[in-house]
Amino acid sequence: MLEPVVDADGAPFWRYAALGELRVQACADCGEPRFPPRPCCPHCQSFATEWRLTSGRGRVWSYAVPHPPLLPDYAVHAPYNVVLVELADAPRVRLVGNLVAEAGAPLGSFPADRVRIGARVRAVFDGRGLPQWVLERP
Repeated sequence: MLEPVVDADGAPFWRYAALGELRVQACADCGEPRFPPRPCCPHCQSFATEWRLTSGRGRVWSYAVPHPPLLPDYAVHAPYNVVLVELADAPRVRLVGNLVAEAGAPLGSFPADRVRIGARVRAVFDGRGLPQWVLERP
């Protein structure tokens, strides 16, 4: 499986995820949340940042089901979903992940034909600190 590429701007995101916390970078001056993490606020151009804990709740904004998977290592998991989740408490922030049956479940554990735009989801974490998504009300 692929491992996330961790750069200096995104390292705090992965540190918090390893602790089971979904946090997003926000501007410490104007308060605007942003993702992906970057050094400068696109709204006020401030370099002051903070990492805010989110509720981990959101909704499926969009999704795709790769057929066949672009990467050979993922063929065994097909079909699986890739969701884009809009966070409830930071609606301009959208995170990519997978909708799974339960925390730590493998890709493909949630039937691809059951994914729906607008479905309410919450963040869970696999054993490696990778955020995943589960239905809020299965």
